[in-house]
Amino acid sequence: MTWTQVINPLGNLWLSALVDALPIIFLFCALAFWRVKGHVAGLITLLLAILLALWFHGMPGYMVGLTALYGVLTGLFPIGWIVITAVFLYNLTVKTGQFEIIRSSIASITEDRRLQALLIAFSFGAFLEGSAGFGTPVAITAAMLAGLGFNPLYAAGICLIANTAPVAFGAIGIPIITAGAVTGIDEMSISQMVGRQLPLLSVFLPFWLVFIMAGWRKSLEVWPAILVSGLSFALTQWFTSNYMTPMLPDIASALVSIVALVVLLRFWQPRTVWRFPDEPPALLSRARYSAGEVFRAWFPFIVLTILISDWGLKPVKALLDKVTLKIVFTGLDKAIIAGGKPLAVVYNFNWLSAGGTAILLTSIVSAIVLRVGVGQFVEVLVKTLKDLRFALLTIAAVLGFAFVANWSGMTPTLGRAFTVTGMAFPLMSAFLGWLGVVITGSDTSSSALFCKMQQITAEGLGINPVLTIATNSSGGVAGKMISLQNLAVGTGATGLIGKESDLFRFCILHSVLFAAVIGAIATLQAYFFPGVIPPPLPAAKAADTVRTLSQGWVLLTGSFLLILGLGIGAYRQAR
Repeated sequence: MTWTQVINPLGNLWLSALVDALPIIFLFCALAFWRVKGHVAGLITLLLAILLALWFHGMPGYMVGLTALYGVLTGLFPIGWIVITAVFLYNLTVKTGQFEIIRSSIASITEDRRLQALLIAFSFGAFLEGSAGFGTPVAITAAMLAGLGFNPLYAAGICLIANTAPVAFGAIGIPIITAGAVTGIDEMSISQMVGRQLPLLSVFLPFWLVFIMAGWRKSLEVWPAILVSGLSFALTQWFTSNYMTPMLPDIASALVSIVALVVLLRFWQPRTVWRFPDEPPALLSRARYSAGEVFRAWFPFIVLTILISDWGLKPVKALLDKVTLKIVFTGLDKAIIAGGKPLAVVYNFNWLSAGGTAILLTSIVSAIVLRVGVGQFVEVLVKTLKDLRFALLTIAAVLGFAFVANWSGMTPTLGRAFTVTGMAFPLMSAFLGWLGVVITGSDTSSSALFCKMQQITAEGLGINPVLTIATNSSGGVAGKMISLQNLAVGTGATGLIGKESDLFRFCILHSVLFAAVIGAIATLQAYFFPGVIPPPLPAAKAADTVRTLSQGWVLLTGSFLLILGLGIGAYRQAR
């Protein structure tokens, strides 16, 4: 039995779009005004979408149920799997005390508040965004800056603003991976496009952070540090997103910018050390650690960088994908006619090639080197799962909603309505992504909510959909700083609980400005520089040739030997 997707069920596009927008409107109101918890709002949004799919679009009940199940499974794996393992690795370093060494090794490099903001809020915050995400960067970096003596409001505000450029590639690239999963477009095409937008913001952001803190003249005093920090980050972000994998840009860019700035400070220092007027005394411990201790503390993230790099390479992916389990959704596969073609519905359980598996292997290797016992390992894992249970439920619900909306005809209806914006749609794309993150607090959720709509609208207007899908993520980064979740994290980390409105006012103009800048970049790329936009390739299939597989074995073997050598060195530091 087949069913043809119903678009514009009322025969009036605006009325149909208004009805189909009800779940999104509810989600916005639930999170922005009614303060409903994220997982509750997500589940109700999914329920509303199911009801509309059944009664408004006439989708058969069993198809609605299977579609929701497919979305939930996609939310849990591979997306939820990455979240679990990334946060678990971070928690493991905290539990073993290694993260305190990492934190102190960065904080002890300079006394100048401007340079500390670049190192901690910008570079180290990006590192945390890439390895854990989901509020972790703001919580940790804001607390660090406040502990060093920063004005609490500036500590929280600076970290929120800094937590923009890395967000699209956060938590090992989940927003990009989600965008690819929802639209069926190769995630590397989306990664390349985002990597041709965000570096323009990344190179400017360090100056903006220092300018907010110290003004124009004091910013010029540290222009070498600003230039080195921003340029090294932006170039690495561009290279890794275009030529490697969407899972790596944040981690690699952060590490390169930290190293580049530290090297610069070996040969150059500002004439005067700048601090806030009447700032409180520093509270953060500045214990000195040996080079061996610092190396051992950073070891888990060095291994993570190596393995994530491998997992993003086509020969390695081809090798690991040999054990992928393909689950055909009988009753749904080729049963939905969308755009005149039957929709293939196959769930790929690529348990070995998934990014989360690389992070889990990193955690196991790190546990051995850091001498973590089995009991402690399990304890941290159980705590991680407990802490993330509601976040995982939210992700599963939002992805369930996204697929029900996409396949029932709700998203295509909304997409057609948005074609009225015409040539202004690339600008609108940035603000749609911005709105999605403001509502949900997550660029991943924004990708799930709006990327299919971005794709359909762009195709209707004759615009390359890769541009608008990528702009959804790029524009979304600007909304992160004023999302309720992040505001709550920022105030909680700096002792400003109850002053979320003050922090909101601190960030709102910067948020709107950044979204407008991304929208302007997208508009220029759409109409003046279309050659920078990658083609909308379908989701990539790993090559399966003998040569490709042998290359995969060689790369994995080389990485294993490198990790073994590094691990032996780090293990000896524990003695």
